[in-house]
Amino acid sequence: MAPEIGGFVPRPDAWEKVLGKARYAADLRLEGMLHMKVLRSTRPHAKVLGLDISRAIEVPGVVRILTYRDIPGENSIGIIKKDQPVLAAERVRHLGEPIALVVAEDLRAAEQALETIGVQYEDLPLVDTVEEAEKGEVLLHEGGNLLCERRIRRGDPEGGFAEADLIVERTYLTSMLEHTYLEPDAGVGWVDEDGRITICASTQNPHYDQREVARVLGLEPSRVRVIQASTGGGFGSKLDITVQCHLALAVYHLRRPVRLVYTREEAYLATAKRHPLMMRYRSGVRGDGRLVTVEVEIVGDTGAYASYGPAVATRAAVHAAGPYEVPNVQVRSRLYYTNHPFCGAMRGFGVPQIAFAHESQMDLLAQGLGLDPLEIRMRNALKPGSRTATGQVLSSSVGIGECLRRIEPHWREAHPKGERPWEFAGKGLGAMWYGIGNTGMKNPSRARVMVDGEGKVTLYTGAAEIGQGSDTVLCQIATAVLGVPWEELRLVRADTALTLDAGATSASRQTYISGGAVADACGKLRAMLLGEAARMLGRRPEKLTLSNGLIKGPDGEVLASLRDVAERCYQEGKVLAAEGFFDPETTPLDPETGQGIPYATYAFACQMAEVLIDGTTGQVQVKRVVAAHDVGHAINPRQVEGQIMSGVAMGVGFALMEEFHPGRTRSMKDYLIPTTMDMPEVVPIIVEEPEPTGPFGAKGVGEPALIPTAPAVLNAIADALGERIYRLPANLERVLEISRGRLGIP
Repeated sequence: MAPEIGGFVPRPDAWEKVLGKARYAADLRLEGMLHMKVLRSTRPHAKVLGLDISRAIEVPGVVRILTYRDIPGENSIGIIKKDQPVLAAERVRHLGEPIALVVAEDLRAAEQALETIGVQYEDLPLVDTVEEAEKGEVLLHEGGNLLCERRIRRGDPEGGFAEADLIVERTYLTSMLEHTYLEPDAGVGWVDEDGRITICASTQNPHYDQREVARVLGLEPSRVRVIQASTGGGFGSKLDITVQCHLALAVYHLRRPVRLVYTREEAYLATAKRHPLMMRYRSGVRGDGRLVTVEVEIVGDTGAYASYGPAVATRAAVHAAGPYEVPNVQVRSRLYYTNHPFCGAMRGFGVPQIAFAHESQMDLLAQGLGLDPLEIRMRNALKPGSRTATGQVLSSSVGIGECLRRIEPHWREAHPKGERPWEFAGKGLGAMWYGIGNTGMKNPSRARVMVDGEGKVTLYTGAAEIGQGSDTVLCQIATAVLGVPWEELRLVRADTALTLDAGATSASRQTYISGGAVADACGKLRAMLLGEAARMLGRRPEKLTLSNGLIKGPDGEVLASLRDVAERCYQEGKVLAAEGFFDPETTPLDPETGQGIPYATYAFACQMAEVLIDGTTGQVQVKRVVAAHDVGHAINPRQVEGQIMSGVAMGVGFALMEEFHPGRTRSMKDYLIPTTMDMPEVVPIIVEEPEPTGPFGAKGVGEPALIPTAPAVLNAIADALGERIYRLPANLERVLEISRGRLGIP
């Protein structure tokens, strides 16, 4: 049977993963396969004066050592700005930067050779802080140390402050974070039967990978094939090139299969991080609780290379006012290069950081006015007809008000308290909004669907499944639009030789945008099938329906099957296939004022957290999180609930424990992430304010699930302790400093 939209179907990949049969990139083995290791910089900033590989090449089993001189095309990569070398040439800008590749018959030989390579460095002055980068005494790139600057201005901010009855000014800081996905980066490369350089890797964007590999090799993209392997998590880091170009370079020269698998230490050393941000807020509010003006300065460390930095700077600026009506807004957002690991996309693109700040401000404003924290949010919440900081008028699917209303009974009923004299308990709220898809730019997806001569349907999509459930949702959309049984649908996914470009699995875009492309393709094919059925049966197409693989007449009688129509068409030489396309309507933001339409639709949410604090140790237990999320329409509610729960887990880590220290954090022994023992009770609430342009009204929830958790937890800690923490994470030391004071312990 065809599953209903809004119903449950098991994930197509569930059994193979549960039974351990899924083949992740590191599981792949090919006959005659070589093994690769990467020589990485041991200096954060230095000239590379020389490279001695004489001993390494003599190690038994070593086949080739590759450097930047072996790159036939361009030695540069980058999703937005091509400022990152594939292999360092004359200069390294961060610890772990790749310098050379060792390819050997076995892994041990590659590792032994790696240890014998001598690198002659000349150390250069470090740019270790944003303040040093801003001074510009040491330049990391030709254009200077400022990667990008974004501005948003609406109304009269200074005039707004003159009208305000209360002004709150605070500065907030967040830390650098590591993604810590279960599966470290890995891949295998070979030459396929058509002579293409082929890479099967753990990735979030195979079509982007294809273009980068082709450019580095100096080939046409058609001569490169990228296949997404089963991927054990990404959270944004696997949007960047890691193993792909290195593997391709070795395959290009050696014409043999090659395997590269990162150790966990390599993943910590050499992959993208979350941007640490400084956010200075000045908010003005009237006595009745209405926001009148917000002024925000955002300054961040993007590390050695751009990666997704410009997107983070822009999105943070766009979302800086929060999900609220603010008539006067001024935002300045800047990111600077440093000699730290490069920072890129991480679940939320800067919005988790900015939400911590704007939600702390909302509680401070409420406190200053003697208002309930929920009430001040409800008075200011965006609604249909509201104008955002970028001047966009929201017309529909604005669910923040409903999220707040659904949270309200839980908020009113929650009275957390400690059972012992040294325990403190509190509750807090965190609200958010999140633009679905890329910001103010073309953001298309394509899909293809076809029916074979036996009536079997195949959906082809380039959308990468990284654990979030896009395979399931896209198949549900396809079967619902076509009216075919679930078991009759086959999925071909994320292979550049077989699928069209669906864009990156990022920005919570696949359900909305790739789902739109799938719905478009399936709608076209359905019309084609009904037209052929009408011709075959001598009926009018508008009088026929296609349901559960059967062609039916107006009164529901079965007239033919999909297989009957398919067989007839293929006998006549007709191919039953259609391509779909969807690109949400946006406009670029004005470079001076930031005015424009950055996103066609937004997700909204509010979460409430309850915490219990041991004042003698500083330990914070998040006891319960109630999470109300406007997802437009839930294609698969159980998957939505799963995303909410996983987002809460990640949000707890962001709030309380996760902190990456460049040069010191080397593996999971140095980096705390939540375990099952840290998970609160989670009460997911699905709010549905349908998006007219979305498939069946759907939007997205992948990144929104994370964003409100840390703000809610930090506001709950402030409620419990009577004092606020302005820097994340709120770890044991920071909490203990306040709680011991409350207990009178010196």
